[in-house]
This record gives sequence, structure tokens and C-alpha cells, in this order.
Amino acid sequence: MNNSIIKVENLSKRYRIGVKDEKHDTIIGAMLSWIKSPLSNFRRVQKLSTFKNDSAQDVIWAIKNISFEVQQGEILGVIGKNGAGKSTLLKILSRIVDPTDGQATVRGRVASLLEIGTGFHAELSGRENIYLNGTILGMTRGEIRKNFNDIVEFSEIGKFIDTPVKRYSSGMYVRLAFAIAAHLDPDVLIVDEVLAVGDAAFQKKCLGKMSETANSGRTVLFVSHNMHTIQSLCSRAILLDKGNIVKDGDTRNVVSHYLKPIQAHATEGESDLTNWPGSRNSPGEIRATYLKTLDKNGIPCSTFQIYDSITFELEVENIGQNGFVVSFLINDAEGALVYQIRSQDSSIDTENVPSKVKVQMTISKLKVTEKQYTVDVWVGNHFDKLEDLVESAISFDVINVGHSKLALRSVIHETGEWDISQN
Repeated sequence: MNNSIIKVENLSKRYRIGVKDEKHDTIIGAMLSWIKSPLSNFRRVQKLSTFKNDSAQDVIWAIKNISFEVQQGEILGVIGKNGAGKSTLLKILSRIVDPTDGQATVRGRVASLLEIGTGFHAELSGRENIYLNGTILGMTRGEIRKNFNDIVEFSEIGKFIDTPVKRYSSGMYVRLAFAIAAHLDPDVLIVDEVLAVGDAAFQKKCLGKMSETANSGRTVLFVSHNMHTIQSLCSRAILLDKGNIVKDGDTRNVVSHYLKPIQAHATEGESDLTNWPGSRNSPGEIRATYLKTLDKNGIPCSTFQIYDSITFELEVENIGQNGFVVSFLINDAEGALVYQIRSQDSSIDTENVPSKVKVQMTISKLKVTEKQYTVDVWVGNHFDKLEDLVESAISFDVINVGHSKLALRSVIHETGEWDISQN
């Protein structure tokens, strides 16, 4: 008996990315265009929904002819670079968008956590949004009432449950949204990268809840750029690249296949991030432009010993008047996160700064094992909203000379020693 709860068959989704506006060099040309604008606008809208040539430059296939099945009770990880088609796939499975070709069959009730605040009404309180989301998921009022206290307790925002959600921080949004999705008994739980907004303790709590959900016979689809999380939670993963499934199978093998080309982009010692060839997500204006790893003497270096100090020197540009925040995420060769250092946890002032600065962060003692490590750079605005994320921006090696072997702990959260200067 086939126990598939999700079946995707030859699924494709096509978009048109836009139609170039006609420009005019003369006033007369501009006036004629204005007179004709109703007809021109009608033709432009008509063209956006007409696909005469699927290979045209303004046509993209977010996903192209993919097929796979997911069994009941399975936790499937979905990985890939930004723009690989992960979010489009999840939106189709969540019945938010329709596919262009093929079909996706999902049996049972689906709960999705795709974007911060999706499905929330900004003017309603957290309490009212719990009932609203539950109704959207097809729950009766009695079912919602039965789970209400568990949702509030899990979200840890009971003090603000009667506050309009428009006053919530992004972290509070995620806490409440995940608590609702996970506690309203979905048959399929779909979670995108939004958990990265929450703090480490809440992320761990969410991962535990997803494992619990799968153990109870429900199915979870999970998208994340944290390879350690994917490997610890998922027994199977699929790797998407340019809308195609390039590998499907054991999570460790799929993650290894994904990391090889990314790690090859990491430059040892110094990295010019201006035109970075690897994976990058830059929705804002602020940019990380250059990164170095320095030894204790301030000299660029790519090899360190256990317990050495290491300094990351990052150049940041296009900073607005309200400033920025920055995080360094150090990952080992298997993609496991071993260090997370954030400027928000230090006393450094990153708000009253010029548009272009140089940030230095020093770890006084590297408490890691002998391996190669890569560094992700996360830059946000003063609201902690992502502006620029460069994956595997630089690499360095750690060797062991005369030290007993370290037993590596889980993620190490350190404040670090920070300094900032005008570039």
C-alpha cells in the first residue's frame, strides 16, 4: 500500500519577470505615449499573462518538471541556493499558487509557515489571530479553544496576547505563527526559513516540536540554510538548483553534494565580496564588501591553531543614518554551525556611524577541533531585518599542535571583542 501523503508529478511553475517600459527622448513622444497609455497598459497586462516563447529572456521557470513523493510521518529537508525554487515549491504545496504544468497532491490538512506574519491581520490581537488562523486551517472554534492555552504557552508571548500584532517584533510574529501552525493538528506542516529570525533557544524548541509532530505520524517539510539543523532533523533531503531536483536521498549525502561547490567559493585569508560568485541574499541597501581573517598580529592569515585568537575584519557600505547590525556564523566542513557572534550582544555602537565603516570582531580563543571552517556574514538594519547575507564568505583551517583533543560542544555563543572605525 502506497503511504504517500504528498505526491508531486512533473511539476513546473513559470513566471514572467516584467516587461521593459518604452522610453522617449522627446516631449512629443512622451505626450503621445500618455494619450495612448490606457491601451498600452492593457496590452502590457495582457502580455504579462501570455507566454508565446518559454525561452524568452523575461520568462523564468522557478521549478521545472520535478517529481517526488513524501511518506506519512517523514521529515523532508529542502535545500538549495537562493532562487533555486524552494519557496515556489512550498507555495504550490501550500495551495497558495497554482502550478503551470504537472500536479501536486497533498492529502489532509496543511499548515504553512512561509513568511513572517503570513495570514495575520495586523489590526487584530494575538488572541484574535489564533482564532482567525485556526479557522483558515479548517478548525472548529471548539478545537481552537482546546489548543489555545498550549499555543500561548509555547509562543511565550502571553503578556502580549491581547496586543495588536502590528506592534509585535519579527521574533514575536514567528513565535506565535509557529505555535499556531504546530498546535492545530495539521497532517502536513510546511516550514520555510522564517525560524532563523527567532533566538537559539526558541529555534531548538521548534525543532523539538517538529520531531514530535513527525513521531505522531504527521509529515513535515522543512527549508533551511542551516545544514546542521537539516542533518539533525531530516533523514531525507532534496537539493534544488535552478528549479530542478539535482539530488534526492540520504540527508548527509545530499548536504555534502550541496556544500562542495559553495566551499570552493570561499577564499582563504581575504575575500572581495563586491561581486560574490556564491550564494547571496541581499534584499536591502547595506552591503558587506570585503572580509579578512587576521592573526593576533593583525596579519591576514588562513591557518590557526586551537586556542589561537582570530579576528574578522569586515568592510560595510551604504549604511543608513540608523546604523546596522552584523553577525558572523562559523560552520564546519559538514555545515554544522559552531560559532555565532552578534554585534547586538556587545556594547559596540553601530548606529551612529558613517555610511562606510570597517568592523573588527575578535574571538580570543578558538575552541574548535581540527577542521576547515567557513564563515557566513549576516548584515541587518537596526531593526534586525536582513539587508545582506553572504554564505561561505571566507574559509580558514584550524590545526592542533601540542593540545589534547577537544570535545566540541554544540553552537558556541560568544560576545567577542568588537571595534569599529571609519573606512
